[in-house]
Amino acid sequence: MPVARALRLPITAVVAALALSGCMSTSGPVAVGPQGVDAVTYGPAYAPAPVADGGGGAISALRSAFASASPGYGYAAPVVYAAAPGRPAGYDNSYHLGPGDKLRVVVYGQEGLTNSYAIDAAGAITMPLIGSVPARGRTPAGLAGEISARLRNGFIREPSVAVEIESYRPFFILGEVQAPGQYPYVPNMTVESAVAIAGGFSPRAKRDSVTLTHTDASGAGRFVVPLGTPMSPGDTVFVGERWF
Repeated sequence: MPVARALRLPITAVVAALALSGCMSTSGPVAVGPQGVDAVTYGPAYAPAPVADGGGGAISALRSAFASASPGYGYAAPVVYAAAPGRPAGYDNSYHLGPGDKLRVVVYGQEGLTNSYAIDAAGAITMPLIGSVPARGRTPAGLAGEISARLRNGFIREPSVAVEIESYRPFFILGEVQAPGQYPYVPNMTVESAVAIAGGFSPRAKRDSVTLTHTDASGAGRFVVPLGTPMSPGDTVFVGERWF
């Protein structure tokens, strides 16, 4: 009995020491960055994943060219007014006219001047009183303003002129299609619909991409594009031949 009591005291002291050491141990330091209210509420912010530029290179350049020169698809033919303050301009102020475009020129109150005019190979239209008016490279608003200025110069005191595009100049499709040639441009056209208008691909056609030649006020450019690419009046599509 005295021996058991003598051993009980050291054992109790060892157990107590072990318990105290476990309670007082701490984990290693953890660095925590500063957090605002949003971080506390919604969790930490993460940097956005990089977005791949799927339209890089030539396609990017083509899209830029279309943004500055092609008609706005999905709308009616543009109407642009001149010398009529407060009247809204047409949507297609950036479209540049060219040979083959057919215009409806309306001079309000002047039935003899109101008519349809086709832009000729020289890039001009010919109207009564004022004769030849250069149209190539002008926007519809610019042409309406030029006509208004010429009529104001000794013919009509305050002319009000509207220019409407009745039909666009044609597009061309060449190469490996069933019926290459020239076709009327239709709003909302894509390269794929141009191929369909030309009878579809020939058996030897390369079908995943084509070459598109596009011309605007800044010049002409050639681009390799997918079939879903939108087209503009006067564009030329070339379908190449596959090698296997």
